[in-house]
Amino acid sequence: MKGRQIVIGQVFGRDAAALVEDGRLEDLLIDSSDVMPFAPGAICRAKVDRLVKGQGGVFLRLPEGARGFLRDRNGLREGQSLIVQISGSTEEGKALPVSTRLSFRGRLVIATPGVPGVNVSRRIRDTDLRDALTRLGEQALSDMASPPGIVFRSLAAHADDDDVAAELDQILELAAAITADSDGPPELLLDAPTPAETAWRDWSDPEPDSVEDGPDAFELTGTVDQVESLLQSRVELGNGAWAEIEALRALVAIDVNTGSDHSPAAGLKANIALARDLPRQLRLRGLGGQIVVDFAPMPKRDRGTVEQILRSAFKAEAAETVLIGWTAMGLYEISRKRDRVALARLG
Repeated sequence: MKGRQIVIGQVFGRDAAALVEDGRLEDLLIDSSDVMPFAPGAICRAKVDRLVKGQGGVFLRLPEGARGFLRDRNGLREGQSLIVQISGSTEEGKALPVSTRLSFRGRLVIATPGVPGVNVSRRIRDTDLRDALTRLGEQALSDMASPPGIVFRSLAAHADDDDVAAELDQILELAAAITADSDGPPELLLDAPTPAETAWRDWSDPEPDSVEDGPDAFELTGTVDQVESLLQSRVELGNGAWAEIEALRALVAIDVNTGSDHSPAAGLKANIALARDLPRQLRLRGLGGQIVVDFAPMPKRDRGTVEQILRSAFKAEAAETVLIGWTAMGLYEISRKRDRVALARLG
């Protein structure tokens, strides 16, 4: 199907949502509640359990006996209560990564306690509208003793003024109530959104051409076939070339192969194809951490071309990604935040 499509239904027996553009799967969210105590985005009251010297962090006690790890230990003491947000996923048996920088996300507005200021999405270019939204935000914060920051999302440009004001008040009220509830035992204060809620919140701009919603939506749209193919390590790159993406315990290893094409430019063509598709592959497969790419053989002078394409491809990626560079052995290193559960654990 041509155009932008949102698919909401079930895959692998779990609630899921998918974003499909011109028939190609671009993003995928699957419920992970049975493999992780709390999904990324959940907000909890936690207690400091143990300070870790040399690692610059602290282990926390989370609700339901779960453990968290906070990288900032400044000013913390054992037994102290604090509010944290689950910031990513981790392997089974390891502490969940958390952050004290909270984010309350709506379709139109984001509130950021501890990061003051009123900001408007750069995608909103109308100067008068930007000024109006800024005034609305400043007015809403004017009577607050400890005002959070506000970010007006791009969808606010197309929403009714009353809807923007109503969501702003709701988000600010929620943020104030949760940040004030820091005393007490570990407790879940705000659960992470479901895949359908996240799709509705984050994929509505630009407006989709169609929305397929129902238990069998993935099967009826053929999206399930694309999802199941992601459980295979092989990725076809065209012209007989392919890549193998394997998630190991310590890192993600990627190997690029030219196949039967032995022309002088075969390596560069295969490497460019992988570089352009790599952000999507990692996003859909839920892979992060240390990533090592063994690109197909190519002249050293072409490395700059491949790296430039990598930087362009990752520029719009939401997950924090650091393109580290080439090793002495000619491998390329990438560090990417684990922002979701690996698909292999869900399929």
